[in-house]
Amino acid sequence: MGSKAGKDQKKRIILNCFDMTCVSHQSSGMWRHPNSQAGRYNDIEYWTNLAIELERGFFDCMFIADVVGVYDVYRGTAAAALKDAAQVPVNDPFAQIAAMSAVTNNVGFGCTAAVTFEHPYLLASRLTTLDHLTKGRVAWNVVSSYLNSAALNIGMDRQMEHDERYDFADEYMEVMYKLWEASWEEGAVHRNKETGIFTDPKRVHPIKHEGKYFKVPGFHLGEPSPQRTPVIFQAGASGRGRRFAAEHCEAMFILTTGPEHAHKVTNEIRDVVEKAGRPRDAIKIFTLLTVVTGSTDAQAQQKYEDYLQYASPEGMLALYGGWTGIDFSKLDPDEPLSAMDNDSLRTTLESLTEDGGKNVSVRDVIKERCIGGLGPVLVGGPEKVADELERWVDYGGVDGFNLAYAITPGSVTDFIDYVRPELVKRGRAQTSYAPGTLREKLVPRANGSYTADDHPATKYRGSLVGEESVDDDTTDSPWAEAATPFHAH
Repeated sequence: MGSKAGKDQKKRIILNCFDMTCVSHQSSGMWRHPNSQAGRYNDIEYWTNLAIELERGFFDCMFIADVVGVYDVYRGTAAAALKDAAQVPVNDPFAQIAAMSAVTNNVGFGCTAAVTFEHPYLLASRLTTLDHLTKGRVAWNVVSSYLNSAALNIGMDRQMEHDERYDFADEYMEVMYKLWEASWEEGAVHRNKETGIFTDPKRVHPIKHEGKYFKVPGFHLGEPSPQRTPVIFQAGASGRGRRFAAEHCEAMFILTTGPEHAHKVTNEIRDVVEKAGRPRDAIKIFTLLTVVTGSTDAQAQQKYEDYLQYASPEGMLALYGGWTGIDFSKLDPDEPLSAMDNDSLRTTLESLTEDGGKNVSVRDVIKERCIGGLGPVLVGGPEKVADELERWVDYGGVDGFNLAYAITPGSVTDFIDYVRPELVKRGRAQTSYAPGTLREKLVPRANGSYTADDHPATKYRGSLVGEESVDDDTTDSPWAEAATPFHAH
């Protein structure tokens, strides 16, 4: 069952900032608002200032979305997406993380990378690097990309079929775990200036992976980072996606329309997790939400109506075209949508066609989603917002929220200044950070910085001890005994 914590047993609400290295992420047209700084997505100061603000508000993590490809389903062109900067132009999601970590001490960074377009040998190295530079504050959001335009530009004939993408991802994860957990033993790195040994080659092992999709014979390029395997996030709640999450994930991002819908979805997910042999609470579940708030309900409503003046219907339909695979320009604006089986984001279609049991039309999408995008919008003062967040957690069964912005960074600042004090008063928000890595802060049931015993990464840790190593037995070398072979005479 989902969490039903009463007033005497309050569950802390985990707060993630949901952003993307682009201009229009979830709310179309809002970049034109006078108070929006979304157009500064190219400035490193935008990102470092936002990270400082998140740590001021004791946010747990910045969750950075990404796509490879463009939204070109609407009218068969990317023109509408370009006009509204609907997730294009977009930058690499990794680049700013090191700078953000340098100006903060605790907030985590979840970055998205698609397994279908990133070779595991290279991505494992990039994530290890970031985990080192952030001192263990990195999470990886595992996605399998849904845009056909991405597949075409990578050189594929078409996007990989939905369920096959997850079969591909399963092997991908096996390669990553072997590189992160098995390749370098604990204690392989000596850093010994006296002996001249930085790394003991006897404790470094080639993984010799040969599978259906990948052949990776060698050892991992990087030494073990603070977490070895970064915290594993996943965004995708289709049936196949849930099975993948049940095995691999420590945190999961879902789309729900309200606490009632969340109650159903979270229970189903936890059933699958339990069936996979892990505890029901092995995965932290987050839902997408956009909060428009102020000092009072009336002020929040006024702010929301002000934002709506800048909404871009065509920008939103460009995004929804990519998210659903449907060209909305070909539909009757008032005809109810029906769920369709395709290779895009299936849960997006389901959230539209199963929104409270009602069918929605194209006109409804424009009206209700220009702010909020894939998720609902909550408009209200501190008490109203806090009441609803508590209901989402206590009845809906979610552990926290990926909070998207209407305007940036204003939406984050408003939440910190208005809603967070109310959550603190109710015992729902943290007022200090737990010590340690992101995993230690977010997944207390884990093995410290490392994955929990029931996580599949754990079985690879140390699994190559005693197997073939990189050592080439240099004892017969004339230089083997000389740490300093040359001496001044």
